[in-house]
Amino acid sequence: MRLVEYLSAAVLAADVLVVFISVIYRYFLHDPFDWAEEVAEALMIVLVFFGAATVLGRSGHIGIDLFRGMLPRRWQAVATHATHWIIAGVSVCLCVSSFELLLDSYEQMTPSGLPGWINTYPMLLGSAFMTIFALVNALAGTRRVVLESLGWCVAVAAAVLAWNIFLPDMAIPPGALLALGFVAGLLLGVPIGFVLAFCSLLFFLANPSLPMLVYSQQVMAGVDNFVLLAIPFFVLAGLLMESNGMSSRLIELLLRMFGRVRGGLGLIIITATAFFSGVSGSKLADIAAVGGVVMPAVRQSRQDPDEAAALLACSAVMAETIPPCVNMIIMGFVANISIAGLFLAGLVPALVLAVSLAVMAVIFGRKINVHDALGKRRALLPLLGGALVAFIMIMMIGKGVTSGIATSTEVSAFAVVYALLAGSLAFREMSLRATVDVFVRGASMAGGILFIVAAASSVSFALTIEQIPAMLSGTMLAFAHHYGPNGFLLLSVLLMVVFGSVLEGAPALIIFGPLLTPLATQLGINPLHFGTVIVLAMGFGLFLPPVGLGLFATCAITGTEVGRVARPMLKYLAVLAAALVLLIFVPSFSEWLPRHFGM
Repeated sequence: MRLVEYLSAAVLAADVLVVFISVIYRYFLHDPFDWAEEVAEALMIVLVFFGAATVLGRSGHIGIDLFRGMLPRRWQAVATHATHWIIAGVSVCLCVSSFELLLDSYEQMTPSGLPGWINTYPMLLGSAFMTIFALVNALAGTRRVVLESLGWCVAVAAAVLAWNIFLPDMAIPPGALLALGFVAGLLLGVPIGFVLAFCSLLFFLANPSLPMLVYSQQVMAGVDNFVLLAIPFFVLAGLLMESNGMSSRLIELLLRMFGRVRGGLGLIIITATAFFSGVSGSKLADIAAVGGVVMPAVRQSRQDPDEAAALLACSAVMAETIPPCVNMIIMGFVANISIAGLFLAGLVPALVLAVSLAVMAVIFGRKINVHDALGKRRALLPLLGGALVAFIMIMMIGKGVTSGIATSTEVSAFAVVYALLAGSLAFREMSLRATVDVFVRGASMAGGILFIVAAASSVSFALTIEQIPAMLSGTMLAFAHHYGPNGFLLLSVLLMVVFGSVLEGAPALIIFGPLLTPLATQLGINPLHFGTVIVLAMGFGLFLPPVGLGLFATCAITGTEVGRVARPMLKYLAVLAAALVLLIFVPSFSEWLPRHFGM
């Protein structure tokens, strides 16, 4: 596994280098590389499947174990191992399908003349590593639990197969198997990415008109796009910022500025989350960066850690639309909306939510002892200089995206290089070992996120085959004719809150973004406004008790319990819900900045 981790980190570094050098040659030497984009995409596919394999090896994929925890203790172990067998089955089928696709791609060429198998080999090898790690996890238990869980999985699969063979008139249709696999996977606690891959696999296995190579083809197609490279790059930039001392300097400066103000700790959490969202682009990276520095200060100053964790989770909802948020990139990609336009559209709504949370933080907060919270303090001038370095990075990202000089992917590559230089030259806190570890973490995080995107792509394809988009379009349009565009927006928001709470943000957006956005445009709703509201609604659901995955991640990072955090969180969620309704009915909040910049 360490070998795969280091290989993933090397591929991530190579990808950054390819994009960075390509930008230099294109914009400064006017000699673009025609092959750079395809090579970068091929490297990203290596990163996705190898990175996802390492996350699986460390059991780091995100899933919901709430329902599994309701089972009697004896059955919990069996259910846990059943999830490992399901993951192993998905990995094996993906590996076989990838091999079929590899044989089919040998005679094909990419547009720039590269061999077609350049993208297929990484998926084949990555799924092979997934299979190995999944089997190791499945076999890591007592003999009784391992055999009993395997027996149940085989029995259920055999029962479904026998039913469809011996009762063809009453056979379970592929669409029903898709839905049953999705629900069963969620209830068992299978990680979200593998829930999506599992239910779409059942659809492909039950549909004789679809060759199995199409399964891996659709999974690969979900991440075979240059735009999505911005996700691993921004995640890496955020991790570098955390490791090179930028984040700790920025939060110390905020503590010294706002610490003595009533509710100052809450204001610091809100402000810091907004700043880090503008760099890392990943909600989990934001929470880790802010929580890792703020929570020790919370405990040292004898503040309530549950209150702080609740506000941190709600601040992550607020920061969903602050560029360069990963989910804004995904929404723009799947719904064919300008990503730069979405970045601009999300700023004012984020400000509205931030002000709403700040008011609540001041009302319910109290002053803190800055000396207790900080412990050892840095000298003021070096502290200001370090914070200035962080501000320059944030401004560079904002200027690069809004000016149209470079794409979000190219800007993210520059952000990584800047963070590396700042860590090694300005702060001198990034050793070679630390840098390698950051690239390993970045590759794993990016692989985990993008594997969900890849798996959701196969589900989206299956839903299209089942004509679900057409049926949903008809239902939503009929609703819109009765209740108007605002009614359509409210229903869309409710849909995203529900699915955002049971899915990680990416699959909810990938499945519903392309379905709902054309309808919104048809009803006269600005797609930038619609995309912003939908991403916020998804984020609201992602952190909504009791099943929001983001809330579980926040509690894991901050060392708190979901049940204790949920109660103080309700007041912040109520304010966010009210502000979200305001943003729905006043589209000017989303449309003003894009209109000002001519988008």
